[in-house]
Amino acid sequence: QILSKGELQVSDKERHTQLEQMFRDIATIVADKCVNPETKRPYTVILIERAMKDIHYSVKPNKSTKQQALEVIRQLKETMQIERAHMRLRFILPAKEGKKLKEKLKALIKVIESEDFQEQLEIVCLIDPGCFREIDELIRSETKGKGSLEVLNLKDVEEGDEKLE
Repeated sequence: QILSKGELQVSDKERHTQLEQMFRDIATIVADKCVNPETKRPYTVILIERAMKDIHYSVKPNKSTKQQALEVIRQLKETMQIERAHMRLRFILPAKEGKKLKEKLKALIKVIESEDFQEQLEIVCLIDPGCFREIDELIRSETKGKGSLEVLNLKDVEEGDEKLE
């Protein structure tokens, strides 16, 4: 009876350690996915942890850390300059569908870095990671498998030392 229907007793210290670990995991995910929009540089995990404490974020043990991280990003946007790091993509679309699709895609694209239109349309651009699935499905359905979408960079961030003048 106890083995089939009973619950495992978790001590207060164990629960506290588990929540602390989840808090750290969430901060790590946020730091990994986000940048300062002005400098395009990533934030440190410690800075994100401090910001989470400032907004009094409480960890929900029954939700996944990724879901909670996306929630934290939304909440942090209100108090500090933070945004998801853009993804760099390359589309190669057949000429006919390229013209029609370009207008639909323009609404979802943040920055077009290069555009080449000879026998086919090739665009290298930056997008918000939240739009990726929508763009992928749009290209698949409109080109019936002829168009291709390639992820060049999962997050567009500036690396290296910052130069002060």
